[in-house]
Amino acid sequence: MPVLPGTLLMQAIILAAGMAKRLRPLTDSTPKCLLKVGGKTLLEMTIGNIIKNGVNSFVMVTGYRENMIKEHIPQKFPGLDITYLTNGDYENNNNSYSLWMTKDYIKGDSILLDSDILFDYRIISKLFAVPETNCLAVKRGHLLSEEEIKVIIDSTNKIEHIGKHLAIQSSYGESIGIERFSHDFFVKLGEVLERKIVKENNVNEFYEASFQELYDKGNAMYAVDVSEYKCMEIDFPEDLDKAQEEVKYLEQ
Repeated sequence: MPVLPGTLLMQAIILAAGMAKRLRPLTDSTPKCLLKVGGKTLLEMTIGNIIKNGVNSFVMVTGYRENMIKEHIPQKFPGLDITYLTNGDYENNNNSYSLWMTKDYIKGDSILLDSDILFDYRIISKLFAVPETNCLAVKRGHLLSEEEIKVIIDSTNKIEHIGKHLAIQSSYGESIGIERFSHDFFVKLGEVLERKIVKENNVNEFYEASFQELYDKGNAMYAVDVSEYKCMEIDFPEDLDKAQEEVKYLEQ
């Protein structure tokens, strides 16, 4: 098992509030994170991957059919140290709102994960192995489109720009939705989210927009190339079909 960086409490944040409308009818009666790949739910694999990396404290934001999630986790991980937060207006807000909800529950360094990723546990290990405490996993070597969250970096791998709107030809790769934060960075992120959501009522934004604001203010975050490991986001029914094949090649 990898050794956790530093001595601060390390917590994992998992965002799982959305309805995943693009996966209908598969998500008509099931949250996306409870869809099965290779006989296990995405959520079961995600939590297992986090625990393999020595992180045992969780904060999870739920919303759509949250009772199914809260029933599933104790069955697979009895006694897990997990705090549930309910995003009651999940139909009308985006993941920045869910992330904002966690700001008072994170007491040390943290990792953030979207709940719809099929990935090799060694991706988290690699984020823990680099010296930069603020970093995110980037997948390279595949054809980018308007759909992916893209990053542009400088010569030191520091991220200059992040978002779906970036020019494909200028982009280093795709941010896959797994990030590592120092507590100091996360506190600053929480302040940005607080202003946007509470003061500006900007509840329907991707959290990467708040990352960008911090980058623009001189808060560095670095891209970590994890292309040697399997990973994919599940957004459409065809993604789930592809995932059934990809899971065979994962190191679990």
